[in-house]
Amino acid sequence: MQFWNNDYWSGLNQIAFLAIVLLLANVIRRKVGFLRKTLLPTAVFGGFIVLLVKELNIFPTGFFSVQLMEVITFHMLAIGFISLALKSLNDQKKQNKIVAVESGLVIVGTYVIQAVVGLIITITLALTLFGDKLIPGAGMLLPMAFGQGPGPAGNMGTVYAENSIFVGGKAFGLSMASLGFIWACIGGVLYLNYLVRKDKLVVHENQVVNQEVSSHMIEEEDEIPLSEAIDKFTIQVCLVLLVYFATFMFMKGIDWLILQGVFGEFGTGSMRPLIWGFNFIWATLFALLFKKIFAKLRQINIMQRRYPNDYMLNRIAGTAFDFMIIASIAAINIGDLQGLWIPFILVTTAGGLITFVYLRYLCKRIYPDYDLEAFISMFGMLTGTASTGIALLREVDPHFKTPAANNLVLGASSAILFGFPLLMLVGIAYQSTQLAIITLIITMIAFCAINLFLLRKQFFKKAQV
Repeated sequence: MQFWNNDYWSGLNQIAFLAIVLLLANVIRRKVGFLRKTLLPTAVFGGFIVLLVKELNIFPTGFFSVQLMEVITFHMLAIGFISLALKSLNDQKKQNKIVAVESGLVIVGTYVIQAVVGLIITITLALTLFGDKLIPGAGMLLPMAFGQGPGPAGNMGTVYAENSIFVGGKAFGLSMASLGFIWACIGGVLYLNYLVRKDKLVVHENQVVNQEVSSHMIEEEDEIPLSEAIDKFTIQVCLVLLVYFATFMFMKGIDWLILQGVFGEFGTGSMRPLIWGFNFIWATLFALLFKKIFAKLRQINIMQRRYPNDYMLNRIAGTAFDFMIIASIAAINIGDLQGLWIPFILVTTAGGLITFVYLRYLCKRIYPDYDLEAFISMFGMLTGTASTGIALLREVDPHFKTPAANNLVLGASSAILFGFPLLMLVGIAYQSTQLAIITLIITMIAFCAINLFLLRKQFFKKAQV
């Protein structure tokens, strides 16, 4: 074996490069006051650094592989979701079920209004000025980018690019997700500063929320030991990979049925991209299934100890999402947006504004006792990620005294169930103008239904008056 061959080192060197940039971005962000105040996540800042280096052609020939960045984005997304889904839910009591439903519907309602706005713009532009470069259903990438993040946006953008004239689909989705972070971080901070200037808010500056890591978090009484024949962290990694392998076998099995013609033209045309593009959804469902299996095995006393550890699974998820974000931004090809800047700017601007207005209106009515905390956390998550939502929340609720942080967790869990039909529409809207228009009509109806339920108490009071 020629260990000095580049094939042995190329992939590892690129991953190491991403790690080095993450460290560098973290140092710069901490030392530069302006960047620190923007709350821009380190992984996002690092992604822009890699993107700049790539666009300036500074990399040695053959060193940087966009394909590897896409692979990292694709897999790290699913691994992060599996890690979160395997966590225990012992702290979620029955009284939280109503909050989970309402928070989940707030999240899905935001997805839907983002889809409506995105589709209205792209259908209009595709039928008028950009018919040769833009597809009518491209607006469905907005909720994937703002609501789900760069991983899903990149996955579905790739599907759009490979199955239509929308050759810049992947770059369009990834770029929207990147701009979503800007809306979350800079837009959110500007709004908080506006409230401070109006004496409506006192921001807790330079206050860091420290979470003490105790032995109880790492090794609870009924869990496996921290280290015996195999390290406990290794067990967590193995559990995550076990779930992901089961997910792969499921997708491979469905794919085999598709290739056998079981689902006809729908299988090869629409179903196959959905099966592989939504790997993170199937991975989450399998993680929930495995968690139920583990609980059942303990109930019948076959498994005496609890294997998943919430703290370590959180660390795996955090690492996976950091690498997913930096790799997804690094995978953007600016050249693919040539000729699409007007749709891109219109969709992202309208998406950011409508998300802000809709959530501000809704949170005042759904969470009247802590509407600002609920709004700023939801806005951060539904334009960026859960981490940006928490980062913004810490500025107004540094010790998490309100239920806002818990709402993100509870809502995100139930949103998977409520939002699944919308995700199916993402795989249909791009196929034709007629299907894009049908999708727009369905999302409008869904938006009305969701908000009638969420605002039912207000409507009922008005009816009584």
